[in-house]
Amino acid sequence: MKESGLFPEFREWQEGYGAFTCSVKEKAMVINYIKNQKQHHRNENFENEYRKLLKEQGLEIE
Repeated sequence: MKESGLFPEFREWQEGYGAFTCSVKEKAMVINYIKNQKQHHRNENFENEYRKLLKEQGLEIE
């Protein structure tokens, strides 16, 4: 995002981050996830969820 120039105000969320795309069909699910993210992370921490996302996409975990 930073290097593309499409989002000139983007600085970054933290030192490292990941970005994943989803289809339009998943729009309602993503909106619901964002609305309930605070509650969701009471049950599953960010690191565990991030590792699952990487694994689902077939990416190596460093």
